[in-house]
Amino acid sequence: MNDCIFCKIADHTIPSMTVYEDEHTIAFMDTAKDVDGHILVIPKTHAHNILDCDNDTLSQLISAVKKVSCHLVENCGFEGVNLLNASGESAGQSVQHFHIHVIPRKNGDNINAWPHFDGAKEDIEDVFNKIIIK
Repeated sequence: MNDCIFCKIADHTIPSMTVYEDEHTIAFMDTAKDVDGHILVIPKTHAHNILDCDNDTLSQLISAVKKVSCHLVENCGFEGVNLLNASGESAGQSVQHFHIHVIPRKNGDNINAWPHFDGAKEDIEDVFNKIIIK
């Protein structure tokens, strides 16, 4: 995609602080400066989000996410990671190229990576009957 900033990062048209790269994926530092070590992992081929990502690309992406996550814990002094993804505008997706945020974590870092929920509005059985995969 000509105007996709992540495609431009993937093809090195735009420089990035690349922490990992293979034939199918690239992982780079998020420049938001919100959390130390915040990394974005993307497929090099354009997929809008997880909903239109083919299974091979998804598999390659999650393998890279695991590699980066393990590296952070095993070699960089972090104790865990949060993996975050927003797929679709209603979910808060801001860049229209599939990506997974890797947020490195340490005990007591006071990062609240979980959204606050106001509580379910529908009966759980009704929702279950709507969403069960048959």
